[in-house]
Amino acid sequence: MSSIIVAFSKRENAVNIRNILVKSGLGVSAVCQTGAKALQYAELWNDGIVICSGQMQDMHYMQLREYLPEGFEILLIASPDLWADGLPDGVVGLPLPIRIYDLLNTIEMIRHSQERRRRKRREAGKTRSAQERQVIDQAKALLMERNNMTEDEAHKYVQKTSMESGTDMAETARMILTVMKE
Repeated sequence: MSSIIVAFSKRENAVNIRNILVKSGLGVSAVCQTGAKALQYAELWNDGIVICSGQMQDMHYMQLREYLPEGFEILLIASPDLWADGLPDGVVGLPLPIRIYDLLNTIEMIRHSQERRRRKRREAGKTRSAQERQVIDQAKALLMERNNMTEDEAHKYVQKTSMESGTDMAETARMILTVMKE
């Protein structure tokens, strides 16, 4: 779940946005008045949304975007004149005055987009190189030969051991090969 950080130079604006989000069932992780504080909070979480104005007490939204961790996006609430030339990647603009419906839908859209990117990263991480597949196959073959296992049993053994040790299957297969060849 994405974290939401609300950062406005005027505390009352930040609190009003937070209250709207909380009443709508969205959890707000932090409320602050400076970009530096928003950055401190962002470092605590993997991804999220920073809802802010164009100018906080200490920095412009473009500076904040530059320093935010990769998994964060900015929801900029400001006059459309501020982004007349376009918005950089990772920034979505919402014009003033804001409507609650637009605010909530925009946050939902950003969260959906972040979830899709997370899923793609996970799926990309699942693809193994030919070398990793070869190591896993060697470990399975050794288990089948020495322990009279079927291929399915050997695969399940490597998979279960991998999950229990918190390592990926290729690393577990390397450990099995090292231990069993001794």
